[in-house]
Amino acid sequence: MHPATPSSWLFAGKPRPGAPKLYCFAHAGGSATEYLRWGRDLPDAEFHAVQLPGRGSRYGQPMFRSMEELVTAFVDEVPLGPEPYAFFGHSLGSLVAYEVTRALRDAGRPLPARLVLSAFPAPHHRHARALDPLHRLSDDDLIRRVAEIHGGIPQEVLDSAELRELVVGALRADYRVLETYTWREAAPLPVPMTVLGGRDDYRIDLLDDWRSHTTRDLTVRHFPGGHFYLRDEPGPVLQALAQALSDVNTPAGGPAF
Repeated sequence: MHPATPSSWLFAGKPRPGAPKLYCFAHAGGSATEYLRWGRDLPDAEFHAVQLPGRGSRYGQPMFRSMEELVTAFVDEVPLGPEPYAFFGHSLGSLVAYEVTRALRDAGRPLPARLVLSAFPAPHHRHARALDPLHRLSDDDLIRRVAEIHGGIPQEVLDSAELRELVVGALRADYRVLETYTWREAAPLPVPMTVLGGRDDYRIDLLDDWRSHTTRDLTVRHFPGGHFYLRDEPGPVLQALAQALSDVNTPAGGPAF
């Protein structure tokens, strides 16, 4: 795979000089641009949505086959800091944000001032999906099972063979990354965390266990809804996100090293 430029990795929202940059990692099969829509309702952050290869503007580029490959490429090709920044990830995006932060620490690079992690259990737990891998299913069965477990796939996609063909490649690649992932024990991160989730989501009880992965403060917030609670009522979620970012520009919330 040829190295990508930072501009191919990122969709940038409205420039906001002086505001912390928020890098957003999408869920499996998700769109980078979904989180740019938040920018108009959260003016105290500059949004940068991460676009993985094989979708959107990077359609046709080879997709990653492992978490290690994804993380290595992102860290090598996307400059971060030294100005304050934070990560947000939803579902698989949470795991990617966490592993990128570990790789940045290992490389001696500036760390995010805060991790905001959504709808993903603490990574040291072995996930049931890894025991029954979805990425090996047929195209139609993969989309059907993901919709049954988590929702989030529009009905028009479920009803259209043409639309299913457009989304299934990225969905399968992302589930391969997730289901072949193995957590490696390491010291907790010196980065504060905010963990969000829907009360009706799968294994929401495991969100509190992120506490063992940080030496700083951990805040856990539950919202009405399931895996895609943040789509159902975005207002309270954006308020929680604004609160999580409120100390990023202060000395206590500056980049951790």
